[in-house]
Amino acid sequence: MEKICEVKGCNEKSFQTVPADLAGKVFSLKEEKTKVHLCKVHYKEYKKNTKKERETQRMDW
Repeated sequence: MEKICEVKGCNEKSFQTVPADLAGKVFSLKEEKTKVHLCKVHYKEYKKNTKKERETQRMDW
């Protein structure tokens, strides 16, 4: 079964899985989960909009 992007209104094929808490800050998601699937277009937008937060998380490790 092929996964589909979990951003509301998008039915594209899934490209990458990301943490739902960060993705929820950028997009309106279909449902609450711990991880969500994003298509290529939404993944690129997610990376651009969460860059600083992801860098901060990596520094905390």
